Amino acid sequence: MTLLVLSLLVFLTIGVPIAYSLGLSTILYFLIFNIDLLQVVPQILFAGMDSYTLIALPLFILMGQLMNESKITARLIDYCLIFVGKIRGGLGLVNVISSMLFGGISGSSVSDTASIGSILIPEMKKRGYPENYAAGLTVASSTMGMVIPPSIPMVLYAVTAQESVGRLFLGGVFPGIIVGLLQLCITIWISSKNSYPREEGSVSIKTILAMTAKNSYILFMPFFVVGSVILGVATATESAALGVFYALIIGVFFIKSLKLERIYRALKSSVLTSAKIMIIIAFSKIFIWVLAYERIPDQLSESISTLGLNPTSMLLLFVVIILISGTFIDVSPAILLFTPVFLPSVIEMGISPILFGVILVVGLAVGACTPPVGNCLNVCAIITGLSIGKIFKGAIPFLIANIITLIVIIIFPDIVTWLPNVIMD
Repeated sequence: MTLLVLSLLVFLTIGVPIAYSLGLSTILYFLIFNIDLLQVVPQILFAGMDSYTLIALPLFILMGQLMNESKITARLIDYCLIFVGKIRGGLGLVNVISSMLFGGISGSSVSDTASIGSILIPEMKKRGYPENYAAGLTVASSTMGMVIPPSIPMVLYAVTAQESVGRLFLGGVFPGIIVGLLQLCITIWISSKNSYPREEGSVSIKTILAMTAKNSYILFMPFFVVGSVILGVATATESAALGVFYALIIGVFFIKSLKLERIYRALKSSVLTSAKIMIIIAFSKIFIWVLAYERIPDQLSESISTLGLNPTSMLLLFVVIILISGTFIDVSPAILLFTPVFLPSVIEMGISPILFGVILVVGLAVGACTPPVGNCLNVCAIITGLSIGKIFKGAIPFLIANIITLIVIIIFPDIVTWLPNVIMD
């Protein structure tokens, strides 16, 4: 265990990509302790990616890319503006609400940051908002893309933990809403304190109904994709394929902005992103196999049981570990590493695996906005030209919403488990 962890940290510190760091650590273990076991490496590599449910991952990524290329972001922003534009700091509120809606469509925080940030950050800056505030709010609000279903990290956790994708999707609904509501409150407070501008113009019921009808097929997409899984109409993989088909129909025939060039770009981006995740999955499976071979999860469970922690204290300890680790490990490898190590201890203490999965995703969402690794920070830095330090400083007040949500769902776990139990039992 010491060799695995130390070698992994060394490889990561010197800049070796996470997938190859995992692979090199395990190969080093085999060479030192049991070279005969090297023959299992190719088999585990391929077995790690040989999963029907995992097909949902590249399909969900492609669905989000197609919707992104369809340029639906501007339409969502205009739609949100009619509800909150008149409130002080209205564009900030639009930023949060757009992220809630777009997160339910793309399932990706990085896509959320790129699409919404490229439109709203320049607009907020032009209308008198500090750029680091606009950038920080965009990055922090994008964390809902990982929590509100459909969620790519939750699919990855479901596959790793062998849990129901539908249950995880439902488990993320209320925590995602809580994060959004808290971020809205923080935005209103900061906007009032700094006298940020209101938007001009009046809105009538007729305008609201017209805009809702105009965007209904976009707003319906999350319900279509997630609902097909929850109602048992389709598996997670089939619903992802339906989502891709739905995205194509919307982009080509309704919005009419999804041309062949954009489809090609979406396909290329999806292939590259999926390949990156899949190679991490493959090498993480070898690392996890070694942990299981050495009975590390069992030993960890035994060690934790001697601490005499209750479930609440246990989960709070996990949150601290997740938040610290999220600063230097990306979301996908963190899920693949933490799930097999900590899940046995969680189950032994009677904690719901669905609750643990949601806590893991919400906690790692904060890591996606934390230097130095945070992908959302890096994407936003490219868009704005600001340093990740300035963006992170602007994001801190809004990330408090995520931390509060974590504490709330640990103290009141029914917030996560009630909806899956009611609908799917």
